[in-house]
This record gives sequence, structure tokens and C-alpha cells, in this order.
Amino acid sequence: MENVTLQVKGMSCNHCVKAVEGSVGALDGVQEVKVNLAAGEVNVTFDQSKVTIEQIKETIDEQGYDVE
Repeated sequence: MENVTLQVKGMSCNHCVKAVEGSVGALDGVQEVKVNLAAGEVNVTFDQSKVTIEQIKETIDEQGYDVE
């Protein structure tokens, strides 16, 4: 398992948290997703043999947030 913390801009409320956690959590290979709204961070634990960091970033971007 790999763990990555992504800086995400545009998240401002609990709806944002649910949108990101729900969409990223639905990806095959993602074990855990935690959003730190105050810090603008998304921490993801995933199986790199099933999903890539780029796929995770694309999923967050599709929800309307900017990933750095």
C-alpha cells in the first residue's frame, strides 16, 4: 500500500468532503480517503498495482477541485 497527501484547492464545506471522499473512495484499489478541510489536503491510501496517483488526481479534478 502507498500513502499520498495531495494539496487540493476549492474545498470549502462538508459537501466538498463527501464529494471527494466518495468519488476517490469508489476507485478500485483505494483503501482509505481522508479530507482535511482546514489544511486543504486529501490523504489517500491505495494499492499502486490497481490505481495510479494520476487517476486519483483526475477523479478529484472531475469533482471540480484543483489538485496541486
